Amino acid sequence: MGLQARIQSYQESHTHPVNRWLHSFGIPMIVLSLVVVFFSWRWALALFVLGWILQFLGHIFEGKPPVFLKNPSALLIGPLWVLKKFTGKSKDSSEIDPP
Repeated sequence: MGLQARIQSYQESHTHPVNRWLHSFGIPMIVLSLVVVFFSWRWALALFVLGWILQFLGHIFEGKPPVFLKNPSALLIGPLWVLKKFTGKSKDSSEIDPP
């Protein structure tokens, strides 16, 4: 499965607007924590934990478990999905707007 197909599959498994909104904040927080750890491990830990809390809360609204539980590569697809939303390179960039 190619990268575009993986992103499309990821998008299709995240359809609830609250889940998408929470992911649009949670994923960047997790990624940012990986950089912040070099400056302050406490802030990095806080960003990392809060980011994951937002992710799992989103999946409560979605009513489905996170995709990465079945396919760990989704951990890499999530940041690409958010990046496409923020850069406007997706079919519908309004998908990350607050509900």
